[in-house]
Amino acid sequence: MQNKITELFKIEYPIIQGGMIWNSGWRLASAVSNAGGLGLLGAGSMYPEVLREHIIKCQKATDKPFGVNVPMLYPDIEKIIDIIIEEGVKIVFTSAGNPKTYTSKLKENGITVVHVVSSVKFALKAQEAGVDAVVGEGFEAGGHNGREESTTLTLIPMVKEQLQIPLIAAGGIATGRAMLATMVLGADGVQVGSRFVASDEASSHHAFKQMVVDAKEGDTQLTLKELAPVRMLKNEFFESVMELYKTNPTKEELAKHLGRARAKRGMFEGDLVEGELEIGQVSGLIHDIKPAGVILKEMVEEFQTAKKEVASF
Repeated sequence: MQNKITELFKIEYPIIQGGMIWNSGWRLASAVSNAGGLGLLGAGSMYPEVLREHIIKCQKATDKPFGVNVPMLYPDIEKIIDIIIEEGVKIVFTSAGNPKTYTSKLKENGITVVHVVSSVKFALKAQEAGVDAVVGEGFEAGGHNGREESTTLTLIPMVKEQLQIPLIAAGGIATGRAMLATMVLGADGVQVGSRFVASDEASSHHAFKQMVVDAKEGDTQLTLKELAPVRMLKNEFFESVMELYKTNPTKEELAKHLGRARAKRGMFEGDLVEGELEIGQVSGLIHDIKPAGVILKEMVEEFQTAKKEVASF
């Protein structure tokens, strides 16, 4: 399955595991990389020295390429970037910020840079900033999203129409058939988040993984757009946010209600009542928890089968 993305990252399959907070530690990243994809560490939930520890452990667990996802809004961003350079990481995915800020510095240190976007406008800005590839993430995706509400089905061909560099599709992709569909639309590869949450190696709490598996259509919703749009499973905390909206709250009141560390409480510690349970709409298609390598293998096999079926039409 060699193409622009496999050549760019020197991997076997054009499948990237999303660098999700509280889910994407060294065990998951190394497992995906060992299976032929590209594993990403989720720096957004790690203190700088914790990230260093995960990088070192990942380097010991795999001799294959892996990377780090870095939300640009991270408070210790300078330390994070320096540690990535110091530890010899060769691939960085940036998100939630201006790609111009660190792309040059990273590339000067021999690092391949990819930026996550939710619109054509930001895809072109990322290209202008000098990134090597772009992830176009649709509105279906879990966790923090863009404000445009463009779905993957419409976003990918619109970005592809204007972009000159490789394009990776994200949002609503948990199967080989979805992978084929987005690549037919113009993507060179896919980034998969939610499906890898329901893996043995994900660092999230088992209770959260099980809730993802039990989720049905309509069990997620995007909210808190005044702060940072986030898609999560509906639980008691989510319902309390909906009740608060009935009072026409200020941004400050929403922030106070959200509080601190609620995502950690939900995804990492397993508080299914008061935690923030970030996951994508595609959770309705996830029915089991299994090893990350098996998940990737099954995606590839389904992709190849679907490709043959389409060719016979």
